[in-house]
Amino acid sequence: MLARTLIFGASVLPLVPAANGRQPEPHERRPEPPVRPEPEPKAPPREEPLKPNDPKRIEQAIQKSIELLLAKQEDMENPNAAPDTRAEWPYEGVVRVKGLVPIGYRIGGTANTSICLLRAPGYAEDPKRQQAVARAINFIAKETAHPLMSADAWDGGYDVRGWGYTYALAFCMELKSAKAIPADPPEMSKKVEDIIAWSFDGLKKTEIKGVGGWNYAHSPGRDSACPSSPFMTGPTLQALFEAKKLGYDVDEGMITRALDALELCRTSTGSFAYAAQKAQNPDRPEAVPGAVGRMLVGEVTLYLGGRSDQARLRGAIDSFLAHWTWLDQRRAKPGTHEGPYNIAPYYFYYAHYYAAQAIELLPKGARDQDRKDYRRRLDELLFSVQLEDGSWNDRVFTRTSNYGTSMAAMSFLMPTTRAPARFAPTTRPASPPG
Repeated sequence: MLARTLIFGASVLPLVPAANGRQPEPHERRPEPPVRPEPEPKAPPREEPLKPNDPKRIEQAIQKSIELLLAKQEDMENPNAAPDTRAEWPYEGVVRVKGLVPIGYRIGGTANTSICLLRAPGYAEDPKRQQAVARAINFIAKETAHPLMSADAWDGGYDVRGWGYTYALAFCMELKSAKAIPADPPEMSKKVEDIIAWSFDGLKKTEIKGVGGWNYAHSPGRDSACPSSPFMTGPTLQALFEAKKLGYDVDEGMITRALDALELCRTSTGSFAYAAQKAQNPDRPEAVPGAVGRMLVGEVTLYLGGRSDQARLRGAIDSFLAHWTWLDQRRAKPGTHEGPYNIAPYYFYYAHYYAAQAIELLPKGARDQDRKDYRRRLDELLFSVQLEDGSWNDRVFTRTSNYGTSMAAMSFLMPTTRAPARFAPTTRPASPPG
């Protein structure tokens, strides 16, 4: 029998006789084969988090820090200023002058963050950073004329203008060492030299008479004697070492007196007093947990000045690592010197920076394993306190994340940072002034 066909709608259906001889009805169709489900797409392999000392993670952290710092540049006097006119990164603490952040903090914070921008890789190819640093130079040059930055008008007391002198000098030394002074406009070089001369003058006039060194918590009266602060004297000396290395006529007597004052702060246990103007009582040393930040800056600076050694450097690093939790308990907390060790929050990232500096002054050794291990431990600590936005901050003031982020980034950068200058006197030390 020939098969017949039936026109159904637009289809031509063959009518094939069934096995029993019955023709299938037009609506009857063969069942569709079962549809096999598509296989589930394979999840991408889980990306393992980078280790704290992984160069890629550190590179990413530094890049993020630079991005954040550029966004944080501001104009305190005109908060609505256009981004390309904002010129400062103020440090903010509890101190106020007539209700305002002191100009010394504004200059010091701006200089410190500028140093970080200069040190991070790629500065020569980064016009945004270059423009931000140029604005910072202009800001500092302008504010050297601020009445509250005058060394002649200074009369002791609690006064933070010294931070402006110290970090402005350090910033200018960084600019000159990196050959990064903007060529345009031509007067930029003169501005930098003027800032340097102003810093020298300020440091000379605010040196502690009869003791040496510097202290923002000075006794009233410009000619009064008072204890020297290692917290301030250490960074100031390092800036002066750099200046001398670059050929500036630095008063070696002032450097020697400051080194002497720094040694007075060292105790029988290796800790450093908060401030001192006479040798420490060996039976009543400063407690080590509260002194680790001062120990680091003190021993590093004394080492650079020929007054310390590898054992003391390592002891300061080990003390920092052993007592880090006491520092961390005061991180981003209100107030300043709180018990049980009277640690102020502002020692936190300051201590990490000088720990990083101390590590790089240790001998390289076989395969550099010793320094690598210390770097790893420091990096782990820094990443453990990084904030969600990629910044770091040890104060309750949001603005001060510019300082914390700069110090953390410069700590990561320390292995590739130019070695700090050392000091070797060429003349007989002068007697204390006054």
